Amino acid sequence: MSDNRIKRITEMEAAMDKVSKVLDGIHEKLSELKKLTGDIDKLEEYYENEWRDDFDADERGELPGNLKRGVLTEDALYELLEEVERYMDYV
Repeated sequence: MSDNRIKRITEMEAAMDKVSKVLDGIHEKLSELKKLTGDIDKLEEYYENEWRDDFDADERGELPGNLKRGVLTEDALYELLEEVERYMDYV
């Protein structure tokens, strides 16, 4: 029996286990993403229709200082929706 063969097979088994584990996680996350379709639709609608008004109000200082406003970051929502679009083909 070849020690090199056993070492190679052991290494390949470990690699296969790591890849399989990640893929299982991806499938779970894609399933979770599919369940968020309603939220994604709301975000798209918001971005297309009301986001700019809220952004401008924030720029004018009309919103409370303690309001969480990551959604108003100039590129954050756009980039999130673009990323979602890339993954939606897989759900």
